[in-house]
Amino acid sequence: MDRIDQLRIFIRVAHSGSFTLAADQLGLPRPTVSLALQQLEARLGARLLHRTTRRVSLTPDGAALLERAPSLVADVEELEQQFRPDAGPLAGRIRVDMPSRIARRLVAPALPAWLALHPGLQIELGSSDRSIDLVQEGVDCALRVGTPASSSLVARPVGRVRLIHCASPAYLARYGVPHSPLDLPRHQAVHYAAPGSGRAAPWEWEEQGRIQQCPMDGSVTVNNAETYIACCLAGLGLIQIPAFDVREHLAAGELVEVLQDWPAPAMPMHLVYPHRRQLSQRLQAFSQWLLPLLQQACCEDGEPPRP
Repeated sequence: MDRIDQLRIFIRVAHSGSFTLAADQLGLPRPTVSLALQQLEARLGARLLHRTTRRVSLTPDGAALLERAPSLVADVEELEQQFRPDAGPLAGRIRVDMPSRIARRLVAPALPAWLALHPGLQIELGSSDRSIDLVQEGVDCALRVGTPASSSLVARPVGRVRLIHCASPAYLARYGVPHSPLDLPRHQAVHYAAPGSGRAAPWEWEEQGRIQQCPMDGSVTVNNAETYIACCLAGLGLIQIPAFDVREHLAAGELVEVLQDWPAPAMPMHLVYPHRRQLSQRLQAFSQWLLPLLQQACCEDGEPPRP
């Protein structure tokens, strides 16, 4: 195993804090990971990691190496790509994370056709509504709806997701149809609490170019998009939701859009990456495929794909 591969393994072990997690993320046997770290320590003549039965932590020498190793590995990868622009079919693993409904409804159905063009690739598709640490979990890129929380990530704009207000026919029959924001104090909302903060998002709308807010009553708070829609279908209150998420429910008459003249503020969508170095060819190819798919399905506007 060459030195760059040893550094790649060291970086993954350092960020994950575990030989087992690093091995899983890299698709390598655990003994291979352990041996690579032993060889790296022997080559450098320094102990890089404190090993316990529960966790691995960095020594001072390991911390010093971790500051420089990612840039060294990225420089080598970038140099290899520069001199091997046509290195053959794409191969390897891409670890991606995105909101669960986008993964299930948009990306998973389209993946078979794309993977048929690149049979050497494997996709690890993580899907949740929580914001993960890309570096610690070894994720190559993630899709974020809303403003990215971390300024250390590289964020590429995808577009803006249109939000609508809607409710079930049963709810509207009980509470009436809101005709303007002035009617909202008489209504109920299903509250959505962001998984990261646990705080319920305020009820918002745009009026004369300004964002307005209104406190809403409601007996249910959720932290998952699937449950959010299910509660709305059950008649528990109004929700604000990306239009593409409930398109079929609206067409079937199971949900009704309301307050069309007072739309909720559109939410920015970004692809985020853990570093500013040149992306691998396989990650570039995946991003170029994913961008137009997302823009066509759920964005009001977007940045055109780059070659």
